[in-house]
Amino acid sequence: MAKQQWVSDADHSELGFKIRHLMITNVSGKFTNFQVEAETDEEDFLTAKTKVSVDVDSVSTGNTQRDEHLRSPEFFDVNKYRNISFVATKYESIDNDGSYALYGDLTIRDITKSIKLDVEFGGVVKDPWGNTKAGFTINGKINRKDFGLTWNGVTEAGGVMVSDEVKIMCEVQLLRK
Repeated sequence: MAKQQWVSDADHSELGFKIRHLMITNVSGKFTNFQVEAETDEEDFLTAKTKVSVDVDSVSTGNTQRDEHLRSPEFFDVNKYRNISFVATKYESIDNDGSYALYGDLTIRDITKSIKLDVEFGGVVKDPWGNTKAGFTINGKINRKDFGLTWNGVTEAGGVMVSDEVKIMCEVQLLRK
């Protein structure tokens, strides 16, 4: 089988997250600078060797003050930990519609934990310029405290400001090299 090399198409990909704020609403954010690399047997993504590298300094929630707080030592500590990484370890087909479970090692603040992500494979197509693309919708959740992201505040009523659970929501388009 021929090996295929794939890289993320930054213009058509997004790595996003949501977290409960004051336990009444969700706040959304994303990382704007990241790279995904994959190697597959032909176009079989269940065989992929996949690596993701995220520039933590690129975190964006639409609020400058919040973004600076997320970059601070109380959260990501970007001066000490520049990247988040994910390395796929196992793929598990769930059904015939292209859904599968993706297992891998996520590293944040030099703490590595195994996580599971749910993947919906959108297919492989050629774009109008002759480029071969593959698309994926990826969802999951992590406990931020597992990765040393422990800061929190207490509201006047005694509730917490930020939940421990972080929802991961990604749209990834890969380009065959």
